[in-house]
Amino acid sequence: MIASGGFRKYIAITGRRNVGKSSFMNALIGQEVSIVSNVAGTTTDPVFKSMELSPVGPITLIDTPGLDDVGELGIKRIKKAKKSLYRADCGILIVDDIPGNFEEQIIKLFKELEIPYFIAINKIDTIDHENIEKEYKKYNVPILKVSALKKIGFEKIGKTINSILPKDDEIPYLSDLIDGGDLVILVVPIDLGAPKGRLIMPQVHAIREGLDREALVLVVKERELRYAIENIGIKPRLVVTDSQSVMKVVSDVPEDIDLTTFSILESRYRGDLEYFVESVKAVENLKDGDTVIIMEGCTHRPLTEDIGRVKIPRWLTNHTGAALNLKVWAGVDMPELSEIEDAKLIIHCGGCVMNRNNMMRRVRMFKRLNIPMTNYGVVISYLHGVLERAIKPLMR
Repeated sequence: MIASGGFRKYIAITGRRNVGKSSFMNALIGQEVSIVSNVAGTTTDPVFKSMELSPVGPITLIDTPGLDDVGELGIKRIKKAKKSLYRADCGILIVDDIPGNFEEQIIKLFKELEIPYFIAINKIDTIDHENIEKEYKKYNVPILKVSALKKIGFEKIGKTINSILPKDDEIPYLSDLIDGGDLVILVVPIDLGAPKGRLIMPQVHAIREGLDREALVLVVKERELRYAIENIGIKPRLVVTDSQSVMKVVSDVPEDIDLTTFSILESRYRGDLEYFVESVKAVENLKDGDTVIIMEGCTHRPLTEDIGRVKIPRWLTNHTGAALNLKVWAGVDMPELSEIEDAKLIIHCGGCVMNRNNMMRRVRMFKRLNIPMTNYGVVISYLHGVLERAIKPLMR
């Protein structure tokens, strides 16, 4: 079964302290998930809650601390709240008064991060909501009026979210590379990095799209590949391999058979393959002391031969001969600008637990900063001299 994290939409609930963000979230979910109090600043860290919301589908709500928090601790909370917005597919600005400086800041942040949003006027049972609505019309976004306390006005939330969410580009994973009846061979290593008893999401995704395309999908380990090609009696249309096995697989796959990697498929499906391929050339300009950031879209326990922390740094150092300043950043949040602005190259994971919108927000950010960004699959194939062949099926 494909993990839903890469397909789930993230909705950030923002606003001043004590404007009713937590009450709004609880009313929408129908459960007491966030702590509610009359004391301003009760929510100290972003609270995440996953649910199904019609007609959107699977979503995760993010209840953020108030962006008008005060004091040294408040500043830290605000930073956490802003970081959580990097994950958001859309935002909800909760208000109970006419727009002020803090609302302007949130709206500005939404625009900078290209996050669509709508405004929810809360506490309509106790405030002059008609006058407040007039003041917010200048932002030209949907405005809903609700009472989280009395659970009024929530029937339109799902439709409003669905109307403003960015529509995912119809980018296939591999179905456009094959036809019905074609043989697709997936090379799936079973090593220390393989989860026990299951396949990782890119592998399952490839199987599902192949089956939906009515292709023949064969899954093998590296040592079985050559035997399969020579004995199955059907010429494969496409071979997809794990990036770490690409050098062995290349030697086993004839030149007239298309070959690529799961991570390169991911880079097209979730990101910007052309940009990643162009950015990987920055490897040739790296020199002693240059900062290279290995970025992961999730957190996991590092393995002895971890791909991002061990193997890629080793291959990169061997290729460049430079004493690089290698940093690892893992998680769904984004680092502070001061932590990345000196980077000469960002090497991102495949992003299998992210959706395309999340990944493209990172792509756009690094483009604005003029920092080259590539991904694991592209850089591994490049460092092993097989990138041209690995991207050829996707560049036709």
